[in-house]
Amino acid sequence: MKNIRNFCIIAHIDHGKSTLADRLLEQTNTVSGKDLQNQVLDDMDLERERGITIKSHAIQMQYIKDNQEYTLNLIDTPGHVDFSYEVSRSIAACEGALLIVDASQGIQAQTISNLYMAIDNDLEIIPVVNKVDLDSAKPDEVEDQIIDLLGCDREDIIRASGKTGIGVPEILDAIVDRVPAPKGDANEPLQALIFDSVFNPFRGIIAYFKILNGTIKEGDLVKFVNTGKEYNADEVGVLKLTLSKRKELSAGNVGYIISGIKTSCEVKVGDTITHVNRPCEKAIEGFQEVKPMVFAGVYPIETEDFENLRASLEKLQLNDASLTFQPESSAALGFGFRCGFLGLLHMEIVQERLGREFDMDVITTVPNVSYKVYDKKGNETEVHNPSGLPDPTLIEHIEEPYIRSSIISTTDFIGPIMTLCLGKRGELVKQEFISGNRVELVFDMPLGEIVIDFYDKLKSISKGYASFDYHIHDFRESKLVKLDILLNGESVDALSTLTHVDNSITFGRRMCEKLKELIPRQQFDIAIQAAIGAKIIARETIKAVRKDVTAKCYGGDISRKRKLLEKQKKGKKRMKQIGSVEVPQKAFLAVLKLD
Repeated sequence: MKNIRNFCIIAHIDHGKSTLADRLLEQTNTVSGKDLQNQVLDDMDLERERGITIKSHAIQMQYIKDNQEYTLNLIDTPGHVDFSYEVSRSIAACEGALLIVDASQGIQAQTISNLYMAIDNDLEIIPVVNKVDLDSAKPDEVEDQIIDLLGCDREDIIRASGKTGIGVPEILDAIVDRVPAPKGDANEPLQALIFDSVFNPFRGIIAYFKILNGTIKEGDLVKFVNTGKEYNADEVGVLKLTLSKRKELSAGNVGYIISGIKTSCEVKVGDTITHVNRPCEKAIEGFQEVKPMVFAGVYPIETEDFENLRASLEKLQLNDASLTFQPESSAALGFGFRCGFLGLLHMEIVQERLGREFDMDVITTVPNVSYKVYDKKGNETEVHNPSGLPDPTLIEHIEEPYIRSSIISTTDFIGPIMTLCLGKRGELVKQEFISGNRVELVFDMPLGEIVIDFYDKLKSISKGYASFDYHIHDFRESKLVKLDILLNGESVDALSTLTHVDNSITFGRRMCEKLKELIPRQQFDIAIQAAIGAKIIARETIKAVRKDVTAKCYGGDISRKRKLLEKQKKGKKRMKQIGSVEVPQKAFLAVLKLD
């Protein structure tokens, strides 16, 4: 055990984690020849296309130092705020962390957030300044920022470059010297933490675990503590570039278990594995449940695909434990699921993965957050969906979730950022100058306001410099109203939203204008209205496609033309009574990009 080192890589998005992981794998000869490609660990097409890490990936390396062979278990983690749950799971399986900071960009919001998470778990932090080979690199300035943040010595910071491989041997030496070996006893009863799982159509569910105490052998009868189910360990092994089989694994190791599990609800991330005949006394603690931030309805385009969608979501949930879902139905879209996501990017990725990995075409409704509604008797209900709101006459008040957000930027952009946040009903909590011309702004803002387009706007007004991180702070009372969209007098529940009184009229007007562009013209007039309760606040009309019935009248009396037009008008009126309006998928998505 003294030769095992478990560590993860944490950083802000785009600071070069995956590239540096490539160099570590190359240096230790874990990957060579034809397997060598950029971002080896990002195995999803989506990750390669977008250049982001979505899943944390575990891999084992062998490294020889002073004639001693060491086993290094690396877990590469995502950097985007929407995938911070993946990071918390990786941290739970490690004793050390490489904190990577881009030499040209310095410390950003997610760096600080992930760092605090690692410090809370008592991880040994090894600071690395990456991309020192760039012309725009400012390594001295960035080192000062790291010393301010961590309180470490300048000698502890390693300068490296993922592209050219500078500093990689020093990083490997530092991992061996500074990261503590895992604590645990191979002779104790088995106690292993599941930190991830994937679905394989041929082998069933493969669970990844870290053994805290005890030893697991192939063929052992094991039990998953939370679900209480028992299985035979058909195969155990370690995670190389592919799964690598072993006869046994003992305390301190990171590995996988295949036990022929077919149903996804039997494996829970954060569960404990132990032996049936010699169980551990208690399950491993301290593994947090995920709290979704954004809710949206996901519906199959064909109603008969409902069960397939359920199966696809369950398989996806194995691989992405931060996704939550429950069945719901909508008058406009039929049966579907109300899904909880950690943010808009997460929602987009889940939608994309459903399409690519499971061939599911889905419609997603307008995302919203959960509100607490208090009625006049003092009862509290949690509402995730505007259509679940009780009658307005029964509501005493509504509370909405507020977040505490931290925005780090250069001083040039303080003005525009403040304007943006105050426009989103934000309240400035504090403003701190970090170092040089960098400033941290802390705002309290309603989560519902930042869900849709806040992050994109922040990036564009700060030319991509500002970084953003947030956590739920509390619930506060707000004046919220339910905005309904009516097509020919019938409400489309999938387009209704809860919004603040001050924004409701402009939002309703913009929505009507947008829908007018997107809904195709029919044989009859379509009235698009935005309403709050019984009060109509905006209206647009899509004109009917008409045949020129008066074309055959040349000259003659006006009453002949009038008669033909009246006859046509009656026909259109009859058509309107039986005609239904199809709302295209684009219209649901357009609401997200109203600006």
